[in-house]
Amino acid sequence: MATYGYTRSLRLLSSREFQHVFDNACFKVHGKGLLALACANDLDHVRAGMVFGKKSMRRAVDRNRLKRLTRESIRLRQHWLPAVDIVVISKRGVADLDSETLQRQLDGMWRRLEQDVKRKNRKVSPA
Repeated sequence: MATYGYTRSLRLLSSREFQHVFDNACFKVHGKGLLALACANDLDHVRAGMVFGKKSMRRAVDRNRLKRLTRESIRLRQHWLPAVDIVVISKRGVADLDSETLQRQLDGMWRRLEQDVKRKNRKVSPA
């Protein structure tokens, strides 16, 4: 039975880990108001971090809602997301999205990320 917890092992914790993703982002996935940068990791699971600044969302309640929805989306899809480190960045206008639209955006971003990783792996290892 698969577990669906959101443990520390699923998170990017240090600034060094975040900087590694920013410097070596092999994948960029855009959504309305969101950007996800990702790079491959040597683990067998996804890890994620979030950067939601005051510039894109003034109110703390909006930033916290976005963090909560993003964490929940990753937690529920952790078993089929590829083994990459992801940093989700907010852009202006994301605070205007309702929860349902935001959830659809995140689902679409994870699907595109999975397709991009599969496509790159096919190019790297011809079989």
